[in-house]
Amino acid sequence: MLILSRSDVERLLDPDALREAIARAMADKLVSLFPRNTDRPTHQAVIVAFDPDNGSPAALMDGEAITAARTAAGSALATDLLARKEAAVLAVIGTGVQARAHLRALARVRAFREVRIAGRDAAKAAALGKEARAWLGGATIRTMTSYAQAIAGADVVAATTHSPDPVVRREWLAPGSHVNSVGYNTAGREIDGATIRDALLVVESRAGTLAPPPTGSNDIALAIAEGLVTATHVHAELGELVSGTRPGRTDAAQITLYKSVGVAVQDAAASSTESHSSPTFAWKRKGAGRPVSSAVTTSPDTPSTTHAALGASPSVSRACPF
Repeated sequence: MLILSRSDVERLLDPDALREAIARAMADKLVSLFPRNTDRPTHQAVIVAFDPDNGSPAALMDGEAITAARTAAGSALATDLLARKEAAVLAVIGTGVQARAHLRALARVRAFREVRIAGRDAAKAAALGKEARAWLGGATIRTMTSYAQAIAGADVVAATTHSPDPVVRREWLAPGSHVNSVGYNTAGREIDGATIRDALLVVESRAGTLAPPPTGSNDIALAIAEGLVTATHVHAELGELVSGTRPGRTDAAQITLYKSVGVAVQDAAASSTESHSSPTFAWKRKGAGRPVSSAVTTSPDTPSTTHAALGASPSVSRACPF
């Protein structure tokens, strides 16, 4: 069994390999949510990947990097399928892990000439903007003082907050804009009901998105409760756009919205990142992580070597900061 740190996971995440991983993915994820955290992420996770050939535990991984990457990858796919090809202005709402991941991912599918960042904390927004200049080449990076200012005239909007109050409102959106929303808060919503009502709405999974709390989308549930839409307002699942069984944007002035709640297959695929033809995990091929024995001893008084390694080994503790 391997222990993979956050840096190991980030090094191994290859966006081009994710689509090859789904058929053989086998993993479990454990997540904690502490929305009041300010000195660390609100969402923290670990993922255990299993060998798909024999079911043996293959790796214990930091889940934060995988969650960020797979969520942003879904938004990037939605943006590629729904945003206008000439989209040039990106607005990112939020300054946390998902904001950073979306800045990286969305730049892979559109050549933005201007990127705007807005958040509750102006200092964090400025710091993220400074960091993003190193990734985004010639794009102009602007830190905005309000959400409305950031969104006005933007071609693509990425809402990445834990806000209970809308950070995207219909009156702020320009005709033809595309919105990605990945935020979640059971106390409210980050997208207002009018935007849900007027947008071509795409989700990962109808069943997942329309499920009751705490798994479904509160943004959509509240719009339904207010009588603005019904469950049939969901136009398509992301996979239906990929397969061509449902159309995407049909009008240059149309507003499109991708509302993400996360689906398990994304985590499994991202944690596997292996090809259909190879039985060897990517982290084994690339030499990442620290191996520990997963053999369980027969004595009930002696812990397994895996438990001993996790609890006592300084090298494993350093490699596994979560």
